[in-house]
Amino acid sequence: MLIFASWVSRSVPLLLVSFVLLTFVAAERPPEYDEAYSIFLTAGDPRPVWPEQKFMPMQVQNRFAGHASFAQIAQNLRAGDVHPPLYFWVLEVWRRVFGPSWFVARMLSVVISVASLAILVRIAKNAAGPVLAITLLSYGFAYTGIVARGFALAQFFVLAGVALAYPKPRGLLAGLAFGGAALCNYLAVFPGLAVLFWLRGWERGKCLAGMAVFAPACAWFFWAQKGARAAQFSPFSPAHAIFLLGRDFGAALFGGLPLYAGRSGLVVGAALAALFWVCLVYAVRRRGPAFWLFALYAAAMPAGLLALGLVFNNTPIEIRYLAFCCPFMALILAPLPRPLLALLLAVQACGIAGLIFAPTTMQPQGLAARQAALFHALVLVPYGNDGVGIPGPFIAAAPPDMRILLLRPGWEAQISAEPRVVLSAIEADDASRAEVEGAKTWFAARPCWVQAGHTTLTLLFLNRCTDQEKNHGQ
Repeated sequence: MLIFASWVSRSVPLLLVSFVLLTFVAAERPPEYDEAYSIFLTAGDPRPVWPEQKFMPMQVQNRFAGHASFAQIAQNLRAGDVHPPLYFWVLEVWRRVFGPSWFVARMLSVVISVASLAILVRIAKNAAGPVLAITLLSYGFAYTGIVARGFALAQFFVLAGVALAYPKPRGLLAGLAFGGAALCNYLAVFPGLAVLFWLRGWERGKCLAGMAVFAPACAWFFWAQKGARAAQFSPFSPAHAIFLLGRDFGAALFGGLPLYAGRSGLVVGAALAALFWVCLVYAVRRRGPAFWLFALYAAAMPAGLLALGLVFNNTPIEIRYLAFCCPFMALILAPLPRPLLALLLAVQACGIAGLIFAPTTMQPQGLAARQAALFHALVLVPYGNDGVGIPGPFIAAAPPDMRILLLRPGWEAQISAEPRVVLSAIEADDASRAEVEGAKTWFAARPCWVQAGHTTLTLLFLNRCTDQEKNHGQ
């Protein structure tokens, strides 16, 4: 314990830097699609009923500020979601204590992520500095470490389970930690299976017993949710799955650097792949006694996702799932020579800068709200698949007095007297794509309406058949 305290004390400056950096990312990134489900679920209204008429964000703030009981959260998850409840229960307690804002919800993930880094100090021992730096600057870890979803809490439990299994195995406690991880995110079971594979004798049995404590709850939720979002992922194809694994694994470490390079994206991607393999070869040559153990943990999630895809004929491969690999890749790469380590960290820092500032890595709702505000007009916003992932983040990012009308049946009749209308061209799901294209077609077929301006995510239309627009132009 004294040795662990010494390691942590030496890492306090880096942990503080981690807290500041993740807080800044949480403040700068616009609200996201999936986060809306977290907010509305814990607010007691998982599918908010938005006004059918024109409204302003200040008039619907109560949709974001409510509270739900644990039982209500569990019932709503079983009825219409694909996630277990532990994170949402913790988030609801957090919101009751610190407030209901979107940023406050994100700060729960920030605090948990810094706690995860503190646990990583215990696993890394004397190599804590490089391990913490590589982990923090991994795009996948930083991204999942700030969003209001259950990834950060699941990561915390996974690292706690590994710390309890290595170097001195405490099988029962490790199993309980992995059971908690699975109750935050079902996919977190894969690192737990890797620990089971590594442990021996009674410790393996105790770990399995600890995981089994959470198994009935996970099964109870999973069985009720098994048919939800059946078309969320594309059908499984081995070649396509391998390609996605390579691409998203690289993105989890380096972010969207190839996206920022434009036409040179393939060259940048190839250079990043070369850097990764050079680093990995050096790490293998200078491997420590726990190298293969950490390699097993790092490989657990990719192997699990491939197995899952093969069994269920889908391709559940995304950066946020591969983010579970980042701390273990950091443990593997920590022995790099200083020049190579410095190069790796510099490249990762560029990826984190993109996470903060590059629109290409951001979802469009928040940016669309800021762009629409420039025109001071009624804003048409897609309703989307279920009125959660698109309207929620847009409304949260919009000025409180912006006039909004959702693209639902009958919206056309409500704009006949409007002199100026802005269409938010947010195409984040199948329904929103159809709604945006339908609105464009409707405006194009109306002689009274003419497009008079645009941004990357908005189209401004003027109504030439109203006296108001004539007066506005004088």
